[in-house]
Order: sequence, then structure tokens, then C-alpha cells
Amino acid sequence: MTLNQQKVLLGITGSIAAYKTCELVRQLRQDGAQVQIVMTEAAKKFVSPMVLEALSGRPAREALFDRSAEMTMSHIELARWADLVLIAPASANCLARLAMGIADDLLSTICLATRAPVMIAPAMNTVMWEHPATQENVATLRRRGVTVLEPEIGEQACGEVGAGRMQEPEDLKEALLSLAVPQDLQGIQALVTAGPTRERIDPARFISNFSTGHMGCATADALLNRGAQVTLVCGPITLDPPEGAQVIHVTCADEMLQAVEQHGRECQLLIAAAAVADWRVRKSSADKIKKKDTPPTLALEPTADLLSAVATWDMRPYLVGFAAETEDLIENARAKLQAKGADLIVANLIGDNFGFGDVDSQLEVVSIDETHSIGPASKSMLARDLVEYIAARLGSPASIIDFNARAQHKNTSAG
Repeated sequence: MTLNQQKVLLGITGSIAAYKTCELVRQLRQDGAQVQIVMTEAAKKFVSPMVLEALSGRPAREALFDRSAEMTMSHIELARWADLVLIAPASANCLARLAMGIADDLLSTICLATRAPVMIAPAMNTVMWEHPATQENVATLRRRGVTVLEPEIGEQACGEVGAGRMQEPEDLKEALLSLAVPQDLQGIQALVTAGPTRERIDPARFISNFSTGHMGCATADALLNRGAQVTLVCGPITLDPPEGAQVIHVTCADEMLQAVEQHGRECQLLIAAAAVADWRVRKSSADKIKKKDTPPTLALEPTADLLSAVATWDMRPYLVGFAAETEDLIENARAKLQAKGADLIVANLIGDNFGFGDVDSQLEVVSIDETHSIGPASKSMLARDLVEYIAARLGSPASIIDFNARAQHKNTSAG
């Protein structure tokens, strides 16, 4: 999911944080958005309209009655044009005027005239931010449906330290992405597995792999952004799980399967992104195995096959598995699809310098009827596009919630 062809109206008000909007515009354009700048008079004291025009590729607008605009009514023209409205930075004065419904300049009038979602990123001195008047204005705007991006805590231009710093451009872009994402998975319960498993050798050692959980966590986050209720079953990871997910921590393959059995049967979607260890030691040692001249011989046995187990459920969820390969990517993914009885297999190549961790990658999504390429891109972008593709495959929420339809789909896929 990107902002490709999204029409973003970026309002800039009088704050020293206005200098950050140059980088924000660059990132939005890089992501494919069309950006229209609307500035207040105070904003021009902090950042040059000429610079913003060069970055956005459009004339910066400021006049309420612009004779060059359509029917000389800039506020109506731009209010209809915008898909998304972001005011960054939003000064204390801006918050007060929006809360009061004052419309005496182009930007404030657009906010009253638009039906597009409105998001604001406050930036001001920490005492001004904490003032009861400002907090009441923020509460009023939230009640009206405006998304408020809380300022960050840190050192400010005035030298004080506290809440009041505008969020960074990359965070603002992420927030816009979440605002642009359709809520087409509301009412859907999804379970995602993430990270590696650890299969014990002795109290000091285990068998595992290089998975970090980035893809699984990013996928859970993308599902949450589209309105799904998400349970995240994750092996040992160092990442912070996405806010809003029910998180279940496990260690080994058996524990992961038990968690999936317990929490997955009421789900309509299961995405198995975890890199479950394929083997475990047949009998682990209760004591640490001492280092000797002759290495110990470890007898291995297969771990539980999570995908195959879920595929046998009478009323199973729409099932998405992952495959990491070093060669013959599509052929191996298609073989896994048929062997496991999954609906989709998401395949990616791995090597010494790519495939695992927070690095750009590329996915091939294999189904019975097609192969769909995603990327190359970051894990978060891959996850957004993957979830968008899955949502399109699922169709309407009513069709996914119908357990009988899912059971029939399983039988058809297996055949």
C-alpha cells in the first residue's frame, strides 16, 4: 500500500517546525502522492513558498480569493480536490481557530469545506501544548473526527524540554498511509505467526534460524490498519509487537502449534509468517553437554507441521503460508501450496545478505490460479501490499465469515 495518486493537501502554519515540511513533501512525492501546499501568512516567515513549490511541483496557495483559481473560490476548489488533509505543523493558534470553526483564511476555510479526512500534527512550546485551552481544543477536534498526531517529547527550539515537537516526516507519512488505508477487514479475526522457534538441545543451546519477525509483525500491523482484530503468535523476537494486537509469546514449534490451535479456530484468516524450525533434537539433555574433542551426535526428528495441521480443520481459516527459498522460487512455492493445502504461499529468496531482517526484499505470492509479484520494498511496504492483495482475494467480509464457504474452499484447494 502506498500513497500513489493520493491527493494530499498539506497545510502549513506558523511554527519553527515548518522547516521539516520540505522533507515531508519530498517523501510524499517519492511515495507517489500529489501534494498541494496551502500556507498561512505566518508559515511564510519560517519556510519559503518557492522551495515548497519546487518540491511539490505545484504553486503554493495562500489567498482565500485567488483570481487564478476555479471560479475564484480556492477553498471550494481545493476542498473538493483533496483526498487527505494534513496540517503540519499545526500551531496553537491553528488549533484554536479550527476548534472554534473560524474560517478567515484559505486553510481554515478548506477544513470546513472538505469532506476528506483531516489530520493535524501540533507543534508548539510545551507550556502552550499543556495549557488547558489547547487541550480542550484538541479534545473538541478529536470529537469531530479529526486525527491528532500527538507531539513528541524532546528539546525544543526555545530551549525547553517536553512535549511539543512535531513528529518526524517519516512518521507523518506513515500516519497518512494509515488514514488512506480502507477499513475493509473490519469484523475479521486474523491470526499471524512471526519470528523463529527455538528447539532445545540442552539448557545452553538450541536449534533456530535467522528470522527476526519483521515480516510477521509488519503483516500484523497492516491487518490492524485495515480494521482486523489480530492475534500475533511470535517466537523469540526483539521487536516491539504492533500496538493493538493480542500477543502470545512462544518458544518452540510445539508451543506455537498449541497457541494456533487454541486461538486460531475462531479466526477467518491465518497468516503463517513464522520461520518454524524444521527439526528438533529427539531427546534434549537436562544438563549442559560438555565440550569434548569429539562433537556429540544429535538425533533429530521433524517438528510439528503447522500449515498441514491447520489445513485439516473442518472449518479452517483462509490459510496463507510462507516459503523461504534459495533457488527455484516459484516451483518450490507451488509444490508447497499443493502439499500443505494452503490458499496462498508467499515466497521469497534468501541468501547471505538478503531475505531476513529489516532489509528490502521481494515477494512472489503463489495461488492455484496465478503468481503475483510484490516489491522490491521494505518489510512494512511489502506487508501493506500483501495484506491489500489478500483482502482483494478474500472479497467481502460476509464471504470470509461464512465458515461453510471456507470449508468448501479448503476441499476445492486440496483437490
